[in-house]
Amino acid sequence: MDLTVEFLSFFVIQSNSDQENTLKQFKHFQTMEQEEYEYSALKKFLHDEFKKIVKRKVDRHPGTANAPTKVGRFVVEPGYELDSNPNHNLFQRLRDATDKERFAGIADELVRIYMDTSAVRGGAFIIATLKWNDIMDESLLFLLKCDFEPKIATISDEHSLISEVSMAISARGIKSIQYPYIPEDGMIERYEVKIHQASHAKYFEDFLRYVSYEKPMPEIIGEQVVEMVHQFINDQYESETSTERSQVENELETWAASDKRELQQWWSQEQVETAAAVLVEQKENLPLTFKMGNITVSGLLSDFGKNIHVAEQNGQYVAIIQADAVQFEKGISPIELLKPQTLDEILPNIAQPSQPESLIPDEGNN
Repeated sequence: MDLTVEFLSFFVIQSNSDQENTLKQFKHFQTMEQEEYEYSALKKFLHDEFKKIVKRKVDRHPGTANAPTKVGRFVVEPGYELDSNPNHNLFQRLRDATDKERFAGIADELVRIYMDTSAVRGGAFIIATLKWNDIMDESLLFLLKCDFEPKIATISDEHSLISEVSMAISARGIKSIQYPYIPEDGMIERYEVKIHQASHAKYFEDFLRYVSYEKPMPEIIGEQVVEMVHQFINDQYESETSTERSQVENELETWAASDKRELQQWWSQEQVETAAAVLVEQKENLPLTFKMGNITVSGLLSDFGKNIHVAEQNGQYVAIIQADAVQFEKGISPIELLKPQTLDEILPNIAQPSQPESLIPDEGNN
């Protein structure tokens, strides 16, 4: 990647908290143009990070609401253009800046807005525009936040051994915003930004108040499954005033709203496989995870009915997992020495606990 920095502003945020209040302030250290950046220590520190940010993969519908990397979309009311969004306008002014003084002024304005968000921590805040020379003519905007690293020291001399370093930063945990989002080389999504932050933090989501994010995939799948059940109820109960229908709908709402849910036994194997196939057709590699007792089973939704089966035997649930091989990792266990019984041999013994045979001879019988 041939990236050239056009302008870069470097700020330091200091946040001191006590029991009564939190003092937050920032200082502008320097704004650079291309030539200044090329001969600065920042290039060695940052340039590879810019490339990582651009190349970092992201799902529009992540696997969890706390995914560290997300695609955000500028919120625009129907009938209005992109320039009606305040977040976009501030970003675009930085991209349009033609001299160092103007860029520094707009960058200062952006940091002041960022300082009003929650959970602001001390660190370096870097704002830069770059050209991706071999792909596009437009400027890319990057906002980077590097938190201060605690307990950092450098080797000193043989007497003091180490020296404490104040306000140390690391490229390891950089949080970033990239605008515009580039899903593929040369393809620009002007309505979208890519953010990357620690999953437990909401630094940039609080800062970008006029940006929305797509629902995570588990939430989308959950909504579709609930819609399928509603359709099933409509097919089963034609009368809108049916008391039985109302009871089933109430059970559905309770089930869908629960964090921990048990097997409902509403659908046949064929109905479940048909519904699963509809979901897998929309997105492959959908995860399937469930817990039986204290054992967690993890696989793919497409495995259900093929490699993963759930059955009932002697009043208990049984999970059957098919595979051509059984592989073990880490600590060696005696299970690895097993010569498996057949399924027909095992099933009659389910729910009837057996006593393990002792490998040590009973001395009393000798």
